[in-house]
Amino acid sequence: MADNDAAAYDPENIFAKMLKGEIPCHKLYEDDDTLAFLDIMPRTEGHALVITKEPAADLFGISPQGLGKLMTVVQTLAPKIKQAVGADGILIQQFNGAAAGQTVFHLHVHIIPRKDGFPMRAEGSKMANPEELKATAEKIRAVLNG
Repeated sequence: MADNDAAAYDPENIFAKMLKGEIPCHKLYEDDDTLAFLDIMPRTEGHALVITKEPAADLFGISPQGLGKLMTVVQTLAPKIKQAVGADGILIQQFNGAAAGQTVFHLHVHIIPRKDGFPMRAEGSKMANPEELKATAEKIRAVLNG
């Protein structure tokens, strides 16, 4: 979808490299149109990202069909992630442009489980322990496949 406000898409961004298999991730789900994986700097346990396979830098660069597919996956995964980590609620975030806080210019949606009384870490504040991410991914995949 061409839009004058759409950011230029860089096919070498980190998420595009994940889609090409050049960079590993803790994959939770994948289909023909989307990939979901754990954030390596999670704000809470189970913080996941859902990305489109359509080359779109932001919300304004994706087709309506691609956006529908992306959000369907977010809607499907969010309650399963919530269940897997025992969260009380889910925060859904999506940023467009650097001024809005976007740091990777490949359209993605954050699924952030929230537990009452547990604050979120600051965005990008701490790299998670790979073994903890692996264990969390296994917990979530068990619920997704269960």
